[in-house]
Amino acid sequence: MSIFDGPLTDRFGRVHRDLRISLTDKCNLRCTYCMPAEGVPWLAKQNLLTTDEIVRVAEVLARLGIVEVRLTGGEPLLRPDLVDVVRRMAAIEGVDGPLQVSLTTNGIRLDRIMDDLVAAGLQRLNISIDTLDAARFAELTRRDRLEDVLAGIEAAQRSGLRPLKLNTVAMRGVNDHELRDLVRFAIAHEAELRFIEQMPLDAGHIWSRVEMVRGEEILEELGREFDLQPYGERGSSPAQEYLVDGGPTVVGVIASVTAPFCGACDRVRLTADGQLRNCLFAREESDLLSLLRSGGSDEDIARMLRKNIEGKRAGHGIDDPGFLQPDRPMSAIGG
Repeated sequence: MSIFDGPLTDRFGRVHRDLRISLTDKCNLRCTYCMPAEGVPWLAKQNLLTTDEIVRVAEVLARLGIVEVRLTGGEPLLRPDLVDVVRRMAAIEGVDGPLQVSLTTNGIRLDRIMDDLVAAGLQRLNISIDTLDAARFAELTRRDRLEDVLAGIEAAQRSGLRPLKLNTVAMRGVNDHELRDLVRFAIAHEAELRFIEQMPLDAGHIWSRVEMVRGEEILEELGREFDLQPYGERGSSPAQEYLVDGGPTVVGVIASVTAPFCGACDRVRLTADGQLRNCLFAREESDLLSLLRSGGSDEDIARMLRKNIEGKRAGHGIDDPGFLQPDRPMSAIGG
């Protein structure tokens, strides 16, 4: 029996079909809930996966049943050969045809390469936007770049890629009074909004459950203006979706802390420096970079992938008394 026979399954029977690849740990924003203002220890260039290495891993995973690749960061648009990465990913044949390629970005510089990304085979976009207020954006991200983000969203709207999703981290005393404004903005831009509970993935490890805006609070606030009805089957999606005022607009709530979706998780993550992670909150990684650069075969890669997934825990354990936040912040793991 070949190492490639059968799906990529963990000991709880979860079949993994979604690959998240971080292309860089660098970002052109410094969001307070993700990165410190200064002193970020960037990965050394020689420790970053090359495009050939990324493609090789994706090809092996496609043989194991992966059907979707989401490119993340840091900020993936900072990778100079992003368009080429997308093109090569979209050309990989999976078990159900070519891999579906999507991208999570802050939108800065997107207006310059949107057409090239579509031509290369990009199929879906998630763009992060936490506030529509320029002063608040500058305070939250430590950069005055809101106009650049808005230009990126407008370029994405014109591109015709659908669904177009906007991601918002709900934060108490920061943007919790803007939630309905953001829904109206999403409607105007033909986008689906995803509200996300703030997770313990900040660089300073100062996350507080008490300060977090819970998913039920988000729905209560939106319900003051909109009629929300549960929509569709959640499946392995992290978001519970709702039709807004009967549709067609959809809003999603990703309540990773208060309503985790670990039981249906189908994701495997590859960091920019070639470490395999079977959970966003994992404290253990498998060193795929060393295997790639020491002459490992495709079969060796597949064995490491299977072993990593077999070790996946039932859940992220945020509610466990002994929970420890991962050493890496979100920017170094990949969204």
